[in-house]
Amino acid sequence: MARVLKVLRLICSRGCWDAEAIADEVEASTRTVMRDLKALEFAGVPVYFDRRSGSYRVRDGFRFPVPNLTEDEIIGQAVASSITEAAGLDAAGGAAPTTQKIGASTSEENRQLLADAQSTVAVLGLQLADHSAHQDVIRTCQRALLKKVQVAGGYRSPYQSATAQLRLNPVRLCLVKNAWYLIAVPLDCDEPRTYRVARFENLAPLDAPAVTPPNFDLQQYLGNAWAVYRGSESHDVKVRFLPEAAKLVTETHWHHTQTVEWQPDGSVLLGFCVDGLEESRNWLMTWAGYVEVIEPEALREMVVEQLRRGIELNRSRC
Repeated sequence: MARVLKVLRLICSRGCWDAEAIADEVEASTRTVMRDLKALEFAGVPVYFDRRSGSYRVRDGFRFPVPNLTEDEIIGQAVASSITEAAGLDAAGGAAPTTQKIGASTSEENRQLLADAQSTVAVLGLQLADHSAHQDVIRTCQRALLKKVQVAGGYRSPYQSATAQLRLNPVRLCLVKNAWYLIAVPLDCDEPRTYRVARFENLAPLDAPAVTPPNFDLQQYLGNAWAVYRGSESHDVKVRFLPEAAKLVTETHWHHTQTVEWQPDGSVLLGFCVDGLEESRNWLMTWAGYVEVIEPEALREMVVEQLRRGIELNRSRC
């Protein structure tokens, strides 16, 4: 039944859907597709083959039931489809299947609006981690969270030589900065830990129910981490960006504690309260030559040491 309904959605939507194209999309043989089309006819759906376009169609007047969507809602759905086509945001297939269903069940005017909105939006250069090879892991995380069951699999950390076999109580799936992370409680631990999804070699759901912290608060768990890994100490950070970088750096809100102080010479002071300094140091290195660390001294020393290592590494190439 699910396959037959998918066939119906396809032939109600835009595109040239002959038997071979439908078979590829629903992962079935053309003979099966022909039987599905015949089943739709028996059910009263006015299916016909349009020889001019070489595709199966449904005669005008037939519509799926559809919510009464506003123009803004339709545009929002189209934009969501375009955004979730980007590598890293295409978790569990993205929004395209929903957009396709809406297009198959709405008026020609709305169908055209969906197509036009999608054609005018593009998502480029987000530099998100490519999770195309980890879709199964992401889906496993999502389903385990919804069903409230444990997961188990192999996890390869860059800080360990061997793959660790983990059994986890999943708590949250998060997209932070540029990658997906699973927050979960190991069976041998009482506190949640953060795991980068791309480092799972495999992951499978278990029949055992998940035991998670009551009233878990994601913001409290992350605290003032610069990104996702929270350090043990809190630091007040102040950095000065030179005038030539000031406008560019302030176009982005980098952290939820960020403060901005413009200086008479056109430079800008950015302030943050962060838990841990390593992730902040890594961000500052992307602005090397344009930023000065005012405080804390420990962060300034970390930046200087990293710059020194970079100079030594590249000196022989000069």
